[in-house]
Amino acid sequence: MTSWLLKTCRLLCLCFTLPLRLLDMFGLRAAYKRLFPRLMYTMTFRYNDLMHSEKRQLFRNVNTFANSDGTLRLLEIGCGSGANFQFYPYGCTVLCADPNPHFETYLRRSMDANKHLTYEAFLVLPAEDMREVEDASVDVVVCTLVLCSVQDVKKVLQEVRRVLKTGGAFYFMEHVVSSPSTWTHFLQHTLEPLWFYIEDGCIITRATWKDLESAGFSQVNIKHLEAPISPVIRPHIQGYCIK
Repeated sequence: MTSWLLKTCRLLCLCFTLPLRLLDMFGLRAAYKRLFPRLMYTMTFRYNDLMHSEKRQLFRNVNTFANSDGTLRLLEIGCGSGANFQFYPYGCTVLCADPNPHFETYLRRSMDANKHLTYEAFLVLPAEDMREVEDASVDVVVCTLVLCSVQDVKKVLQEVRRVLKTGGAFYFMEHVVSSPSTWTHFLQHTLEPLWFYIEDGCIITRATWKDLESAGFSQVNIKHLEAPISPVIRPHIQGYCIK
């Protein structure tokens, strides 16, 4: 019964997305990519308010991965509007990367608001191919609410391991698929087609922790939690992996 209901609801949702898919086919979705950074910039403040304590807990030990001279070079992939800058340790150098160039205006605002950091560059590139970043050149990589929308999670994690120094850390915070026995799981699989277009490629049914556990890191620290946000993306994981 539940399976039949899920398939029916998902089919209805697919019907609602037909105009969006047509826009995508004709290349008209590019206009939305300009609008999306503005929407995300506004949503970022709300998300940070709700997740402030979790983010502080997540990034509490970033400075332990600094070099012997105290320097720390941090790469944030899918940096968006710079929502994480306030949580980074004083004096670290931040390299930003995002495939959407329209985030830069909002990213600069966050840079101006976080003078305790040094900003190296903003690279417009996909997380699956960060060839502009040299092998073993960063101490820390950060990725929050990004692995849900990349095309290939495994390739992204390969790139993360490539650019990290040995002993460096990869910090993550992601929403993930819920347990199959929950109504959240039902909602996620029903709304997935529509959510994909509204949230610029976000997939809400990924079991990202499995990719992290099989990526080849020497140490994986994962915490599962229920975030105080929309039920559709309430299941979260956060933690860090060491190369």
